[in-house]
Amino acid sequence: MQEINIAGTKIGQNHHPFIVAEMSGNHNQSLKRALEIVEVAAKAGVDALKIQTYTADTMTLDINEGEFYINNLDSLWYGNSLYQLYQQAYTPWEWHKPIFDRCKKLGIIGFSTPFDATAVDFLESLEVPCYKIASFENTDFPLIRKVASTGKPMIISTGMATISELDETVWTARDAGCQDLILLKCTSSYPATPENTNLLTIPHLRDLFDVQVGLSDHTMGIGVAVASVALGATLIEKHFTLCRADGGVDSAFSMEPAEMQQLVIECQRAWQALGNIKYGTTEPEKESLVFRRSLYVSKDMKAGDIFTPENLRAVRPGLGLPPKYYDIFIGKQIKQDTKRGTPISWDLFI
Repeated sequence: MQEINIAGTKIGQNHHPFIVAEMSGNHNQSLKRALEIVEVAAKAGVDALKIQTYTADTMTLDINEGEFYINNLDSLWYGNSLYQLYQQAYTPWEWHKPIFDRCKKLGIIGFSTPFDATAVDFLESLEVPCYKIASFENTDFPLIRKVASTGKPMIISTGMATISELDETVWTARDAGCQDLILLKCTSSYPATPENTNLLTIPHLRDLFDVQVGLSDHTMGIGVAVASVALGATLIEKHFTLCRADGGVDSAFSMEPAEMQQLVIECQRAWQALGNIKYGTTEPEKESLVFRRSLYVSKDMKAGDIFTPENLRAVRPGLGLPPKYYDIFIGKQIKQDTKRGTPISWDLFI
């Protein structure tokens, strides 16, 4: 499984997790706010910021009834038509360059999720370094072929997809020219719950398709994302906002700045902790060996005295023989006069 290089940043098991802040529609139709989100995300330590490239007309039909209307009371977007929702959430295309320029200035990678061929052509004109395919589009093979034909790295969310669907998706991307592919384990509910996340799928996906695998995480908090690193996730994507209380289409399940900063820190720690399969004493532990238990004379003894539980104990520090030799000494005679606190050695044994 090859590591992926995006704009000079390497993604893979030998590199710290690549953290993506998803702005989505949390700019609330303000370019000033969008640029502030970029600034704060960079300050939090993310590697990249992602937006979405579409218009309401490229996403759906302007119909305000039936299946085009969101009437699920549990939905964050209840009471809107799909068209109205995308009108609220879309990022104006004329904002893309200022947003990407700000990313570049701050040393993070800016990229986007296109939702149709016109979006791909537009993003190509801006020379984006990679593309994301959303879960709801992971079976849109014309779009996948279009993106793959750019030859740039592709990140595909796997929400809702069966193994057979993912096999078709991966095959389609590869066949159309994609060399660098990352799959993201994703649960397409908003917010998602830890119980519905099924992180054990991550190593299975990695082994099944021989690709880098990450997590597109819609749960609250950082616990799920940090846990995913332990299972091999090399990329973490989380929705991001300045303040959930400000509202916005995705604000309810988006991270705030302090949370994102903590996510970056803890994912780094989780990755550092993976290490290698290792038993025995590590270099930093060598100084701690002295605090193991070992055998000591616990009462003054005269030559010829018998070792008993009263005068032989396993205590700290570890300068005597290991406690595993305790039974060998019990009932035997000591060779010479010995003071309390003397570590047991073989030359005391008759």
